[in-house]
Amino acid sequence: MAIEKQVIVGEIPVSPFSRLFSMPGLDCFNIVTIGFKNEASPSAFIEGLKNTLLNHPRFSCILETGSGEHKPRWIPTNVNVKDHVVVPNIDPTIENPDQFLEDYTSNMVFSPIDVCKPLWEIHILNIKTSDAESLLVARFHHSLGDGMSLMSLLLACSRKTSDPGALPTLVAQKKSKVTNVVWWSLVSRLWLIIKLMFNTVVEVFKFLLILCSVRDNATPLMEKPRATLTPNKFIHRVISLDDVKVVKNAMNMTVNDVILGMVQAGLSRYLSQKYDSETNPKLKKSLENICLRGVVFFNLRSNKKIEDLAKMMEKGSTSRWGNSIGYVMIPLWMKSENDIFEYIRRSKTIMDRKKLSLEPLFSYTLFKLTVEVFGYKALRTLAMRIFGRSTVVLSNVAGPTEEISLFDHQISYVAASISGFPQV
Repeated sequence: MAIEKQVIVGEIPVSPFSRLFSMPGLDCFNIVTIGFKNEASPSAFIEGLKNTLLNHPRFSCILETGSGEHKPRWIPTNVNVKDHVVVPNIDPTIENPDQFLEDYTSNMVFSPIDVCKPLWEIHILNIKTSDAESLLVARFHHSLGDGMSLMSLLLACSRKTSDPGALPTLVAQKKSKVTNVVWWSLVSRLWLIIKLMFNTVVEVFKFLLILCSVRDNATPLMEKPRATLTPNKFIHRVISLDDVKVVKNAMNMTVNDVILGMVQAGLSRYLSQKYDSETNPKLKKSLENICLRGVVFFNLRSNKKIEDLAKMMEKGSTSRWGNSIGYVMIPLWMKSENDIFEYIRRSKTIMDRKKLSLEPLFSYTLFKLTVEVFGYKALRTLAMRIFGRSTVVLSNVAGPTEEISLFDHQISYVAASISGFPQV
């Protein structure tokens, strides 16, 4: 099913965050790997992209960053899908296909992209790995949109495997419990507002302190100061969501709490092994007092649901295409714990406080005011200062609840990541 085409006449202004993600040192890309349960047909993808992706204005424009008095803008252009689809010749009897996928993705990510055409490309790999019969590896410049926008795009192009004519069903949001006692409801809301104000003041104050503080402690995780695109390795692992949900339900937490706890536990154990191999006793003890921070992105759209692409682009829609994101700074617990669940408990405590504050909105507003008052150079300086004072960037987005197919190719998994930030 083709998405209704929207025509844009003339140039389109570039949002501050889209401009930020195209600056030197912050030239960011969304990397999406999709595994399929059947062999990929390049012709089916080319035809499908013509009827869907090209109808989206942003994917048919060239980003002109501008110079001097010229403001950055999107310039519409004619697009040949075949120029954006790469189908490499791969030996089907390759010895280690999983390793090949990681190497191929890493080489693709850190290779230059042609800025004279729309900033996206799709690679179709007909190679069987441990988790898929064939793969699609896509690279989208972050100026095109954030994770929520790209997931909307994917789902608008996809259909239910059980019903090829129906759009995918998304994870339903939990409805808050409604009490019949009016006075108790008023007290609860008042207490919620007080907590929101208190948490906002505390978290924003801590945020500003981090801006004025030094970088994270030097560890094997950290890049060198002002590092940009270094030859890092892209590695993805498939884990059981059912196992995550078991922990989530047993501890009365969210999936994000469990995942964040897993990340901290993994980093802690990695550093413990690194420091245990050191002969200097001071380095072995430093893990107990180490100070590391992470950046967690938040979706700021008033409507948290992922809408159909056509609806998202309507003028009256409550969800907007683009980069509508804020972020918070969180401390990473690196101390060695015998109880692995302690990392998850700490993650929940931190994230509950962050979610019940306006820190994400404050960070977004700070970026917006900076570019409006001081310009893009000040915006880049601020961004490098924030991201340069953290070790990792964490982000995710909700997906469909059932099996889906993309251009008649049943999807086995979707793995997304980001490149270009000056962290690991």
